[in-house]
Amino acid sequence: MTRATVAVLGAGAWGVALANVAAQGRARVPLWAHDPRAAEALARDRENTRRLPGLPLAAAVAPTSDISIVREADIVLAVTPAQAIRMTARAARPHMRERAAFVICAKGIERDRRKFLSEVAKEELPQADVAVLSGPSFAADVCRGLPTAVTLAAHDEALARRLSEELSTKTFRLYRSTDVRGAEIGGAAKNVLAIAAGMSHGRGLGASAQAALIARGFAELMRLGRALGARQETLMGLSGLGDLVLTCGSAQSRNFALGEALGQGTSVEDATHGKLAEGAFTARVMVEMARAHDVELPIAEAVDAILSARLSVDGAIEALLMRPLKAED
Repeated sequence: MTRATVAVLGAGAWGVALANVAAQGRARVPLWAHDPRAAEALARDRENTRRLPGLPLAAAVAPTSDISIVREADIVLAVTPAQAIRMTARAARPHMRERAAFVICAKGIERDRRKFLSEVAKEELPQADVAVLSGPSFAADVCRGLPTAVTLAAHDEALARRLSEELSTKTFRLYRSTDVRGAEIGGAAKNVLAIAAGMSHGRGLGASAQAALIARGFAELMRLGRALGARQETLMGLSGLGDLVLTCGSAQSRNFALGEALGQGTSVEDATHGKLAEGAFTARVMVEMARAHDVELPIAEAVDAILSARLSVDGAIEALLMRPLKAED
């Protein structure tokens, strides 16, 4: 059986990891970098020396700065930052095949327009079939061939099945879903909650507090998901609970690392300098969405207040601990 052709947009750590996955069983997988210098460095060094040192590109991966390579692809993996998905989709639009799959592999919500990334992609790429890939996955683990399982969500069951079959490998397992919104909410919310978990760890609040924060954070994720039409089984699966547990427990997560730095007393400006932590962009819009649906998110609200310099870490901890006692939901 002839395998579908794949192109990857975004040459950061996750883009490299997914390109290596796609290269298994394929002769060529174009990997697009927005910066021509980055594409040249990848072609020369055959690795992302900054993000994934010592983990080489697969032989079939072909770095490029020419986005027209998407015209070759049946499946396009969009692995640019969440806030750049609209720009990336718009740039790819003249070259995308009719009915090609555009798989969003970023996790977040568009900050300016308060839209989920699948909505952004459908606006910019009306000719494409949009899907979402989300779940507990660190790029370095995937590049090392360590077992990883994630969710592939598309509104059309047949599309979700086909993409899962095309992109799964022996060590990279995709579970399909038709709950696109649920997969997106899990991926976006866990980034914000991971910042809170990092703050708790950086402040030295202990394992008991960490466990409580993850559990109450998951309750917030569930409340928001229900209000926005997500299915419970999705939020309790890989793209929800699974991803939350992973990113709330490891400094490999840039969101956790950002929170840890804030918890240790680093200023917001210094803690975010040079680091991409999607949760920092998502916190405010997530809180705004929740308020519009009369959903209470005290942990996410605290993260937003700290990132906006309206509240200190200690002030946020005190405010959360002093909330009225209530039944567990």
